[in-house]
Amino acid sequence: MSLEAHYTNLYKESIEKISNDDYQVDDLIHSSSDNRFGITLLARPSEKVKNEIQKFLNKLKIIEPDQYYYTNSDIHITVMSIISCYNGFKLENIELSEYIKCVNDCLTTDDFNIEIKFKGVTASPSCIMIQGFMNNESLNKIRNKLRSNFKNSTLEQSIDKRYSIQTAHTTVVRFTKRLSEKSAFLNLIETYKNHEFGTFKIKILELVYNDWYQKEKHVKKLFEFDI
Repeated sequence: MSLEAHYTNLYKESIEKISNDDYQVDDLIHSSSDNRFGITLLARPSEKVKNEIQKFLNKLKIIEPDQYYYTNSDIHITVMSIISCYNGFKLENIELSEYIKCVNDCLTTDDFNIEIKFKGVTASPSCIMIQGFMNNESLNKIRNKLRSNFKNSTLEQSIDKRYSIQTAHTTVVRFTKRLSEKSAFLNLIETYKNHEFGTFKIKILELVYNDWYQKEKHVKKLFEFDI
């Protein structure tokens, strides 16, 4: 299945569920007792692209002001969730230098030219996402190397435990309350179904210690990799 077909199917299934009130509200997103942390390798869009996303989010906020909208500082593409967030994970319990080496070994043997086009929106039963399209297979090549290197190591990891990531989307809205203006909210999303948010090149990957939502106040940058 092509990436475009994957996004389209996800959109159709999820919008139908949301229309039928069969969607999930996140009760932990504002909780001070949420203690789920992990390690992620991620990329960030350009400021120009993030600002274009904010124009869309500002329109949604007028309709549904009580949902959770990502700020520019938190918008990201997950390259690989190396240790998926779980209660009680602590950075001091791992040998960080070994993780940096394992990631670096995946990046030093090739020249990667990764360009991402953010075009259109998709959804899940819990969030709204911007669709990302890759110009080649470089990002997935890195992912496959990460899978191989970490699974052949003795390092703690949970790669692909939740799902095998193959897209370049970014989550921008999470549901924190029941939708009070559902029709207007979904109508606006429909108008942005094929909207072009912009294109950017990925030149830096960040290894971060993060909470479930990649909130800036909880994220600690561990290392930057130039690619």
